[in-house]
Amino acid sequence: MSAPRRFRFPSHLRLRRRSEFQRVMDHGRHAGDQRLQIWALPNNLGHPRLGLVVGRQHGNALRRHRIKRILREAFRLSREDLPAGLDFACAPRAGATIELQEAIESLASIARRLARKFANDRHEDRPGEVHPTDA
Repeated sequence: MSAPRRFRFPSHLRLRRRSEFQRVMDHGRHAGDQRLQIWALPNNLGHPRLGLVVGRQHGNALRRHRIKRILREAFRLSREDLPAGLDFACAPRAGATIELQEAIESLASIARRLARKFANDRHEDRPGEVHPTDA
């Protein structure tokens, strides 16, 4: 039995290429809490996308994949509550333990904070300035 359509995590909701990650991390804004560090950048797609960065400092492959599964599930379950039109590159803090409910709370909280940063940037733009969401 497959998951309902709104709970799936298809490839168009993921950052997949190195260039996509690089663009978000180089040109985006970032915020974090004790569990996660997240970079975000407007994507002009009308829906959020997620990319995961889990390095070797988080342990062996088994542990890294477990962290990725938890973060993907958190994104999948909270996708409708996340701000639309942003790409997120998400990295867990080194040494932090992450459970699903904590990941959902952190992801939603940080995503809202980042969306407010972009909204504030939008209001502070000077006339004639090109904004990343307009490019």
